Amino acid sequence: MASRSATKEPPDPVRLNQLLCERVRKELKYQRLHTEYSVNPLRPVHTIARKPMSWHDNIEEPADEKFLNLIHHAALEPTKKYSEPQTESQEIGWNTKPLALP
Repeated sequence: MASRSATKEPPDPVRLNQLLCERVRKELKYQRLHTEYSVNPLRPVHTIARKPMSWHDNIEEPADEKFLNLIHHAALEPTKKYSEPQTESQEIGWNTKPLALP
């Protein structure tokens, strides 16, 4: 078997230029530039939501009272939302009023 430990000499600039030219030719041969775009008719088109902070989109929409009440109710502490504890962990500290008046 031949010895593989021989050092390989670096390619000369002419060979490097040939390799670069060949690579560029191959890339240009298979490169396609697409400039016409269309919607795929097989996929449904979903509308895009408007910008939430734009003032001109939010002018005509009134505040939804049911939604606001739901959000405010969700933000309440558990003792104000429920009459009894919902979990075992809530039982600890549920009744914070003293049993006997001082």
